[in-house]
Amino acid sequence: MAVEVEVFEKEQLAVSLAKYVADLSNKFTRERGAFTVCLSGGSLINYLQKLLEDPYIDSIEWAKWHVFWVDERVVPKTHDDSNYKLAFDGFLSKVPIPPGNVYAINDALSAEGAADDYETCVKHLVNSNVIASSSASGFPKFDLMLLGMGPDGHVASLFPGHPLVHENKKMGYLN
Repeated sequence: MAVEVEVFEKEQLAVSLAKYVADLSNKFTRERGAFTVCLSGGSLINYLQKLLEDPYIDSIEWAKWHVFWVDERVVPKTHDDSNYKLAFDGFLSKVPIPPGNVYAINDALSAEGAADDYETCVKHLVNSNVIASSSASGFPKFDLMLLGMGPDGHVASLFPGHPLVHENKKMGYLN
């Protein structure tokens, strides 16, 4: 599998990202009837705001989007440290994605409880074919995962050198 790396100036990044996301959304909603996208925190939401403009805003079937998080802090959804709040305020509240298609963590639970609850939700959505799955491992295959990288090299709260970067069984799909 060839890897393609593109480098953008900040201004061009939002335009290119919007086109890429809109094209993927249209492809998967046409093929599967749903588009599953995972968001992380940071400045990503600012770049997604380009989707709120023409020609993208009216070309996307927002009702078929299913939004997940790859990184969330266990704080109330109204807390300034919440990636849900960041995404809701800057993007999700401005598009007609059904509230039931936005899968936030249960912030009333402990971190471990919230993770287990989210895992159960994702498994249910894989079993009901909202989320595709890998035939080899059974792991969920989201249509798009938008990740940023922190200044210390972390991605999705996976920090370089931490043992969790080697986790491969938690979702319970692997034998």
